[in-house]
Formats: sequence, structure tokens, C-alpha cells
Amino acid sequence: MTERKMCKFYNLNVPERRSGEAGGTQNHGNNEEEDRISEEAIPPVVPPNEHKLEYNYWMWFSRRGAAARSGYSQWWGLYAHLARPADLPPLSDLHLFKLGIKPMWEDPANVNGGKWTVRLRKTQTGRAWEDLCMAMLGEQFMVGPEICGVVLSVRFQEDHLAVWHRTASDRDAATRVHDTLRRVLQLPASVPIAYKEHPAPRHDDERD
Repeated sequence: MTERKMCKFYNLNVPERRSGEAGGTQNHGNNEEEDRISEEAIPPVVPPNEHKLEYNYWMWFSRRGAAARSGYSQWWGLYAHLARPADLPPLSDLHLFKLGIKPMWEDPANVNGGKWTVRLRKTQTGRAWEDLCMAMLGEQFMVGPEICGVVLSVRFQEDHLAVWHRTASDRDAATRVHDTLRRVLQLPASVPIAYKEHPAPRHDDERD
């Protein structure tokens, strides 16, 4: 499956426009479309018999919005149709973030935060990505709103998994995220997990 076809697949899951909005073909990669997805996305209705997630989540493919999910069955319905990490081309990125948070440093929820990143062999990525998503959806990190989202980055030689959180200065929360990440992925002590604070946004008067 080519990258072009996968972009089309993921964008098929973008919710329908509200009544009264103009229809037409989606403009992939358009900033206006991303703003509409992030700011106007309505959490899907969870049926009475379905277990509701603590938070609503939005799946992004290479920063293009895909689909919102609010219940476990809804999540598995989406996950079952997603391409697995081994089938994604290099330089692909999947982001599972809380609804309303864009997967970029400049987002208000991320601007003061940081991320833990682990590099894995490609044979490990598929199970590790699934376990990481389920750990976040199931609130296993035990830091509540501190978690922003998780990221899968497919690269040529190896893949990266990352957990983004809101407050880099909160060392207790950062440590808990680190320890939970190692436990969930069953990483031996010899596997490093690197921490990096998000870069401070540059103001207009600081740009060249």
C-alpha cells in the first residue's frame, strides 16, 4: 500500500461536515482543514452498553486528522482497519491524541511539555504500539490530564514510540510516565528511554 493510498484511507474517517457547511472534496494537508478538525470536532456518541473512555481521542496520520473515538468498541473498530506499523512506509507518523490537542509543539497543551521516546526494532513495533495505545486509553499512566498523546514514527532502520505530556517541569509526572512506559512495553533496563522537552515557540520578532 502506497503512502498516497494510506492518506486517502485515513481521511475517509474524517467525520461528516455539520449541516450547513459547504461540501466538496477534502483538501489534504490544508491548515484550515486541520483547524476545523481540532476545534470543531464533536466527540462521537457512546452507546449506553459501551464502556466510555475517560477522555475522547483523535487519531492523526502524518498530522492529518482521521477519526474521533470515545469508547473502547469504537477504538477497536478503528484499530482493526488501520494499517499495521510493518505495512506503513518509512517517514510515516501515527498520533493518538486527546481530542482538541494537535500533535505539534506549538499547541497550548504541549508548549510547556516534553516527551519520552524509545527506539525499537521493527519486529517489536506492532505489539508495542498496540500496548502503548491501550495503556493510554486505559489510564495506566495514572497522571490524568497530564498525558497529551502517543506517537508512532516509522523510520528506515528502526521505529520510535513516544509519549507526550503537558508539563516538563513536573518531574514526578515525568518519572511516572517513564516508569509506566518501561513496564507496559516490558523494556529491560538496557533499553534507553530518552527525554526531551519541546522547543520553546519562537515569537514573530525572533524570526529571521
